[in-house]
Formats: sequence, C-alpha cells, structure tokens
Amino acid sequence: MPSVAKHFTLGKNERLKSRKQIERLFKNGQRFVSPPFRVFYSFENAQQSNILTSSVAACFLQAGFGASSRIFKKAIDRNRIKRLAREAYRLQKNTLQDKLKEQNRKLNVFFIYTGKELPMYSDVYNSINKALTKLLEIGNKKI
Repeated sequence: MPSVAKHFTLGKNERLKSRKQIERLFKNGQRFVSPPFRVFYSFENAQQSNILTSSVAACFLQAGFGASSRIFKKAIDRNRIKRLAREAYRLQKNTLQDKLKEQNRKLNVFFIYTGKELPMYSDVYNSINKALTKLLEIGNKKI
C-alpha cells in the first residue's frame, strides 16, 4: 500500500492535458450537471487507451478543470476556482480510482465551473463529492 502522502497526490499524469483527449471528451463524452459544475466524462477499457505514453495510459483516472473567462474576467479568479476544484478532487478521488483499477477501466473527466460568483471551498468540496459519487454509480452500471 502506498504511503499516505503519495495516496492523496494529483500528479502530472493524472491531469487531463492532451488537447486531443479533451476535444474527444467534449465531442463524444457524456455529461451531467452537479451544480455549480458541468461534468464531462467518458469511460473506456484500459487496453483501448494506448494513444499516449505508457505512464499516462497506466493512469486509470484523468481529470481536468476549467472556469469561464466570459463570467470571470480576471485570471486570478479563474485560477482560484480551478485550484479549489483540484484540491477538493484530489482529496476525494481515491475510491473512484480504486474501483477503476479493479475493473481495469479508464475514465477521463472534466469539471467546468458554471456558477456566477466565486465559490466557498466547502461548496466546491460538496459538489465534487456529489459528482464523484455519481460517476461511481455510472461506472458500476456500465459493467
């Protein structure tokens, strides 16, 4: 079992950064709303995801975060929202990640903040929790 510090990290290979993957996720993936986030996701078998390098393909769960520049004009506000969302996700992703490893499936997920004002961390944490719970339920149905 990995150490506690390693268990709660959000490494470079766990972030959804490939433009091709993000475009494919928005075009072909499913979505749902967990206010104030819109969540895009797509499941695939781990064997099918040989598109990128082996270190990224070995990661079963990749996530990205965004906030609208139309609503939040200042980059500092957008960056704060993304930072809060990443932190809430980082602390709660482990149950979903373990389930995906067990099923040998890969999940790409992207969270877009759609609220109109800057959120409190507790609101972001609860919303991310609801979204991850829903993703866990959806993943269990698709077996």
